[in-house]
Amino acid sequence: MFKTLANNRRARHEYSILKAMEAGIELRGTEVKSIREGMINLSESYCVIDEKMQAFLLNAHISHYNFGNRHNHDPLRKRRLLLHRHEIRRLYGQIKQQGLTLIPLKIYLKQGLIKLEIGLAKGKKLHDKRDTMKKKEAQREVERSLKEK
Repeated sequence: MFKTLANNRRARHEYSILKAMEAGIELRGTEVKSIREGMINLSESYCVIDEKMQAFLLNAHISHYNFGNRHNHDPLRKRRLLLHRHEIRRLYGQIKQQGLTLIPLKIYLKQGLIKLEIGLAKGKKLHDKRDTMKKKEAQREVERSLKEK
């Protein structure tokens, strides 16, 4: 099963997720230990695809490992995502043609490996955010009334 280490709750509020997929991350030793302790913040992070057709995770803050020494990592360094070439090309085409964004949604452990769930997303406007908030509130009211009965 999966053990979720960190969620990007802000992503689901700011963006409507069209498609989600799994990617590996190229990490250093102290980064792996910090992530396993849950010392990662994905709220300001995003993904890009460069001209060499490589995907990268930017602005993901992984705190220093407490027991690390002088070989500790840089908390905000650029981390390469491990995806197949055809997946990167497909994502690149959708990003360029449709004006979408790649957003990290959550990071989790899968069979001892750290995986990142990335989502192909479209930015929400203010009225879209209000609509989703109204829908959530209506759903809560329905659940409350069913619970009382």
